[in-house]
Amino acid sequence: MDTPGTPSAPSTPSAPAATGELLPQPSVGRRAVGAGETARAQRAWWDAEAADYRAEHGAFLGDGRPGSDFVWGPDGLREADAGLLGDVAGRDVLEVGAGAGQCARWLAGRGARAVATDLSLQMLRQGAAVQEAGQRSARGAGGPAVPLVQCDARALPFGDAVFDVVCTSYGALPFVADAGRVLAEAARVLRPGGRFAASVPHPVRWALPDVPGPEGLTAVHSYFDRRPYVEADEHGRTTYAEHHRTVGDWVRLLVGAGLVVVDLVEPEWASGEEVWGGWSRLRGELLPGTLVLVADRP
Repeated sequence: MDTPGTPSAPSTPSAPAATGELLPQPSVGRRAVGAGETARAQRAWWDAEAADYRAEHGAFLGDGRPGSDFVWGPDGLREADAGLLGDVAGRDVLEVGAGAGQCARWLAGRGARAVATDLSLQMLRQGAAVQEAGQRSARGAGGPAVPLVQCDARALPFGDAVFDVVCTSYGALPFVADAGRVLAEAARVLRPGGRFAASVPHPVRWALPDVPGPEGLTAVHSYFDRRPYVEADEHGRTTYAEHHRTVGDWVRLLVGAGLVVVDLVEPEWASGEEVWGGWSRLRGELLPGTLVLVADRP
């Protein structure tokens, strides 16, 4: 599961240059950013953060547990309890935006022929390290090994109608400017009757500050402001971006991809005192932090 990073505060300005002009500064804000620029930024950001991300969140996501785990989001909803994908035994399953592949390994442990893909090579290398460690462990920690494929979820290197299930837990969709293209690719590789399920940050979160305490309960942005959250370096180059859609946007995108909406799941808080970015028990017991999109290909 790739989850959004906690938006950082704008950097403190540096001292003026000798000429009296201000030096270029890193920036944080909301502005339009294109698909190609977003993709380049995400690949570089996740490559740089891969090791630290797994060190911080790997245990929560299932690394080190026998059979791994499949967690739909920081709220704590697990596929073992939700059953959104149905019985996967003997089925061909694709996880896109898989990060280190924890969900794919959990699915493989339940008899699926699972494949994990991600844009970031370094995230996949983290997954490979988990798999290698698991193979050396008598407990099978981390779950069974699965194929790891580096690719863009907007252009999957698979044939038409070759998977029974396509899923992603906080992968790809929040991090692309053209989410409809990802959904169209998912629909393309699904067999008729196949299931698609994806978790994304709940759109209501975009109206609130990304902080876990009481100050994160006051709306400060318009829910309808669809400009993405963007971080840029001192030269103005995008280094990270998250794209916002409303609930209605997600439904229309699913339908536009030729999928039939089955469910929109808003998990209740089940993570105890866990704090992850803006997710916390305080907020999670009042407002949904995650939206799980569930749809079928006719």
